[in-house]
Amino acid sequence: MANTAQKALKNGAIDPSKALPVVFRILDKWQCNTDEQLKLLGISSRSTLNKYKESNGGIRLTVDMQERMSYILNIHKCLRMLFSADDSIYGWVRKPNSHPFFAGRSAMDIMNAGRVADLYEVATRLHAWRGGMA
Repeated sequence: MANTAQKALKNGAIDPSKALPVVFRILDKWQCNTDEQLKLLGISSRSTLNKYKESNGGIRLTVDMQERMSYILNIHKCLRMLFSADDSIYGWVRKPNSHPFFAGRSAMDIMNAGRVADLYEVATRLHAWRGGMA
């Protein structure tokens, strides 16, 4: 199945930039400012960020940005599975967390370092909590 999706993506049958509006809505609900959006998406300039915000697809995205978007979407999906209230779904990323990995920091504090690995680590913790393994 994954192989079929990878082929479709490679052949241009899937346009990953179509997910940009969804990602930007999530970032808005997380109350991310422009600098945070730049860091989370790995974008270096505000003009590029604005270009992405104004697009309706058809924009070529780097593999790095696609990976970042995937983690953001997965984090959001896990939060929707863990919580039912919007305040919890969208507020969790800003709340200090006592889990040893977070050490009193919020998920946003960690993700705001701007590394893909930080998005991965937060997503991994949420997947573990969702599965009852944390």
